[in-house]
Amino acid sequence: MLDLLYPRRCPVCGEPSPVGLDVCPECEEKLPYVKEPLCRKCGKPVDEMQVFCSDCMEHPHEFAEGRGVFIYDDVMRESIAYFKYKGRKEYGQVLGKRMAEYAEPYIRIWQPERIVPVPVHESRKRTRGYNQAEVLARAIADYYGIPCAADAIIRTGKTAAMKNLSAGERRKNLLRAFSPGPGLEALTSVLLVDDIYTTGATLDACAAVLRNAGTREVFFLTACIGAGAAGEP
Repeated sequence: MLDLLYPRRCPVCGEPSPVGLDVCPECEEKLPYVKEPLCRKCGKPVDEMQVFCSDCMEHPHEFAEGRGVFIYDDVMRESIAYFKYKGRKEYGQVLGKRMAEYAEPYIRIWQPERIVPVPVHESRKRTRGYNQAEVLARAIADYYGIPCAADAIIRTGKTAAMKNLSAGERRKNLLRAFSPGPGLEALTSVLLVDDIYTTGATLDACAAVLRNAGTREVFFLTACIGAGAAGEP
């Protein structure tokens, strides 16, 4: 009944989804799921003979391992833009569920005790009305019944937009951007959640906060991941 009265929009085409579905059947085929072979560290697509991508070979990471679910192509770029900047919060429920389904083999291995969204600065959260990473994280948490600790990390510094920055500039931009929050606790395993992985600088900064607080291993899951070298979509 709710689907009839308030139809959900397909996160691919933006049109109302058929009753009982969250993605149009014709749009389902356009979802660019990441496929093997993958970098064993960050999950970026790599050539057949590669074990790690060039970025992970050049830059040590604070996280143990992670995966992106969709290639950040033109389809996902538009979907994420509507989700983040144009109020399509409902897209996060669909994407979060798909992330949870895709990551099931990894979740069984990682066994996270908490799911922690990458925080946004309060001013950006007020402008958007929500933190897009938290929407994704709560959908994943609901799917697995794992507590979501949205207050484990807080963003204390408002960073410049990073889409046109190099890997080194991104890391410099994130210095002192994150701090421990009231919900932070030392755990064996934590899953960080964000919308896009490009160089891993943001996730590294958050993972460092968690590890400095005593967390043994930090893993990550993102909706999208770049297919090229550091800084390239």
